[in-house]
This record gives sequence, C-alpha cells and structure tokens, in this order.
Amino acid sequence: MRKVVGVSDLKVSKNPEEFIITHALGSCLGITAYDYKAAVGGMVHVMLPLSKADPEKAIAKPAMYVDTGFQLLLKEVYGLGARKENLEITVAGGASMKREGADDYFKIGKRNFTVLRKLLWKNGFMIDHQDVGGHISRTMTLSINNGLVTINKQPVNESSRKQAIANREFKPTI
Repeated sequence: MRKVVGVSDLKVSKNPEEFIITHALGSCLGITAYDYKAAVGGMVHVMLPLSKADPEKAIAKPAMYVDTGFQLLLKEVYGLGARKENLEITVAGGASMKREGADDYFKIGKRNFTVLRKLLWKNGFMIDHQDVGGHISRTMTLSINNGLVTINKQPVNESSRKQAIANREFKPTI
C-alpha cells in the first residue's frame, strides 16, 4: 500500500506493508526519519525554510516549513514508538530549478537544506544519507518494512538497511 505525501504534507507509518512516497522534490526537501529497531518511519515534504516568514500559515500548515515540519515529523514518529537514538535521517531535494547557469536569486533549495542542517545539528541529529542540490527534480520513497529509501528509483541506504535488519530481533520479509 502506498501513502503519497504532497507538498507541505507529512505521513508516518508502522505498517510493514506500506511505502511512503513523494514526487516533484525540486527546491523542496523530502526528509525521512526511520527507526530501524521499531520499524517505524515517516516523511515530510517541506517547501520553505523558516516558519517565521508567515506564522499564521505555519500554524495551519506546519509541514510547509523546514523548522516546523521536521519537528512535526519527529513528534509523529515518536508517537508510533520511534526513539531518537535509532533514527536514520535521509534528505532529498534542495535543487535549483533554474536552468544551469541562470541566476537563482532566492536560492530556496539551498536555504532549505542549510536550515535543516542547522536544525539537525542543534538537536543532535546527523544526516545519514542525502541527495540534494543540482538542477533535477526527485521522487523519494521510504519502505516501512525495512527502511529502504530510494531516490529516483535508486537505493541510497541499501547497505545500512541490510546491517540494521541483521541487528533486529526479528527478520522482516524483504
């Protein structure tokens, strides 16, 4: 079963039969958090760096912004049993959608990624895997069964997934 994450949206799951997917990550960021021990994960598709740009909109749509969206993602996966020390963070997007060589005056993609890195660092997280920047749109998928993240159908964390699954008490079907 697929759960589709739209722009400024978030989905979480602990159902091993589910995949969470988001499309059209240009300057937006797709951020996944997956607890390999609890087999719980989620994804948020954030559009802009800081909620202070429009506090009223941030209250109505917290997943629109990096700062409030990531905070909401953590709250939701913790609510399903994830623990901070087991989370693997993967990020995709943050591109400049201007053609190569054209001036990207606002640099939204770059600013989104910079804000995320600062937020993660302040809260004791590291980015485990990333595919950011450039001039391409990305599709990102998270398998709740094993935590495998693919970006444009290419696995980005396959080796760490195999190790995490080997360390679990149970062996899920792959």
